This record gives sequence, structure tokens and C-alpha cells, in this order.
Amino acid sequence: MTECDVLVVGHGLAGATLADELRRRGQRVLVYDAGRPDSASRVAAGLVNPVAGRRFALAWRAAELIPCATAYYRALEARLGQSFYTAVPIFKVFGSAEELAHTLARSAAQPWGDFVGEILAHDPGLPGVAAPHGGAWLRHGGYLAVAELLAALAAEGAAGGWLRRETFAWAKLVSAPAGASPAFEYDGTVRAHQVVCCEGAEAVNNPYFNWLPLTPNQGEVLDVECAGLAAGQVLNRSAYVVPLGAGRFRVGATYRWPPFADGPTAEGRAELAGRLAALTHAPFAVVGQRAGVRPAVRDRKPLLGAHPAVPGLSFCGGYGSKGVVLAPRLAVLFADWLAGRADLWPEVSLARYAALGPGPGPG
Repeated sequence: MTECDVLVVGHGLAGATLADELRRRGQRVLVYDAGRPDSASRVAAGLVNPVAGRRFALAWRAAELIPCATAYYRALEARLGQSFYTAVPIFKVFGSAEELAHTLARSAAQPWGDFVGEILAHDPGLPGVAAPHGGAWLRHGGYLAVAELLAALAAEGAAGGWLRRETFAWAKLVSAPAGASPAFEYDGTVRAHQVVCCEGAEAVNNPYFNWLPLTPNQGEVLDVECAGLAAGQVLNRSAYVVPLGAGRFRVGATYRWPPFADGPTAEGRAELAGRLAALTHAPFAVVGQRAGVRPAVRDRKPLLGAHPAVPGLSFCGGYGSKGVVLAPRLAVLFADWLAGRADLWPEVSLARYAALGPGPGPG
């Protein structure tokens, strides 16, 4: 019989960073993950973008989350002896003279702090970039090699015996009588004091948490070759263009609501190719295409907290497209909360959806 302090279900960014944080604190952790190839964490370009969206608004808690994420990935690089995070400026390309004028008007109030640098009212002359209306340089951004980071942490887990490449069967999880310890037994072979669901979009099928307002959406990305395009920055205008080196770039991402296609689609390819064509006059060739499913939430904030009726069972996820920025800081917050050392932020707590909660046992 294996006994652990925390059993984590899922090893995407949410589960991997939480497991890493708990292990750093000396907790006995066991992780189950089936290694689905279409999970959002394994498809994402890993962009860290402090200012985004049609309103060009500062990302939620950017001043706290981005430095924490950067420090965490740098520490992982030092520990694992690999490179994962690339700090690089982001050039936000304005799509119209009206967008330029709106941004200039807002800049007087400095709503973005130190994250927005120079705002240009003219084409900056970046090789291959079409920016007739100018754009804005964003600071403290970059991109993470998400799949490579998760693979490195998974290799560490496999070698240490705390990561199992198996599908977790929730029907085999049994709660012990009230007050008993450990609180859970799984499949007759594992005992755990706490269980955390970090399944991403798959949580919609979880019998304990299927009441949460998760609305998964599917995103597609392209890998392209474009020798004539500047590679010293990330480009952003209705799509991101992330340099991968050697004249290659990742372009994304689409948003499709259910029902989902089975993998990449011709429509997604055409949409992303059209967005890239609006950003560059240089010829490009599509050399790869992938699709993944994001764990989106109705109010675009993560979901963290305890199951309302099953002591010791909790949820950590719903990061949507912002997992690279959110995961490190929320792993610390959630680990503190599990240990009884901190309250969850109201914006992310499951308590905000208490009215949707189930009765005892699976939902």
C-alpha cells in the first residue's frame, strides 16, 4: 500500500507546478496523469503577455504574477539544467489609426505601469512586419517551452516513482469514515490524506466537480517557416507570432466552442494563416498544426478550493489560456491554503460558485 500526503490528479501546468511546490515543502506527493496529447499545456505557445485583448488592458494581477512566474521558471532551469523560458519584448501591432489614437489617449494616465514602453505612431521598420499604423512595445514578456518543461518534470517524477502514467478512475476513490486518517483510499493500493483535481478541461467529466462552470474551448496553433520575418520579438495583432528559432514561428490561437473537431482543422489553418498574412508581407509555409482544449471558466478566473461536501478533496485549475502566468503563484497560494496558512483569493475561490454546488459525494 502506497501512502501519500497529497494525491494530485493531472500533470498539466496546474498539477505540475502544484506537485513541484508541495514536494519542495517536503510533502509526499503522488501524481496520476494519462499524458493526453491534446491537453492545452502540451499545445500552448506559452506566451507571457502583460497587456492583451481588444481593450489593451493590463492582465489581472500582472505586477504580482509575472515576476513570480519568471523567477519560478528561472529556478527550474537552474535545477534541471535546461532552458525553458525566453524573455523577449512583445510588439503589439495596431490594426488601425483609431486603435493608435485610443492607445495614445489612454497612455496619459499610464494604466499599464512599467509594462508598456514606447508607443509608436509609425511603422517601426521591423523586417517582414506590416505595421503601417505603428504599435506599442511591451516589457517583461516572453514565452515558455511548456511541453519541454512538463516533459522534464515528468521525467523527474517517473525516475522518483511519484508520477504514474495512468488514467485516474474516480469511481475507485473511496472516502474513509469521518475523522479517519488517511482520508482516502484509491483502487485498494493507495492511501492519501488529501486529493486535488488538476485535470484541466477533463474536469467537466469528473463526478465530483462536473457542477463547476467550466466551458472548455478548443484552440489551434500553426508552426510556420518564414525566413523574412523579424525574430527578435513576439508579434501580436489578433494572433500571436512567437519565434522558435531557425526561421520558424508559432502562430495562434483559434477559439472554438463545443462541439469540438477531432484534432486540427482546415478552417483553423485558414484562419491562422489569414491572421499571419495580415501581419507580414513575407512568404511563409505551414509546417505543423496542433489542437488542444483549454479549461476556460465563465468569469475568466481560475477555480481553487475545497469540494463543498467531501472533506480533503479539492480543485485547482481553470487557468484557460493564462496558465503560464498563473500557475507558479497559484501553486504557492494553493499549497499555503492546503497547509492552513492562507486564505484563497476571493476572485479564484470556488466559494463564488457555491450556489451551483452538489450534495454529498459525486456531483
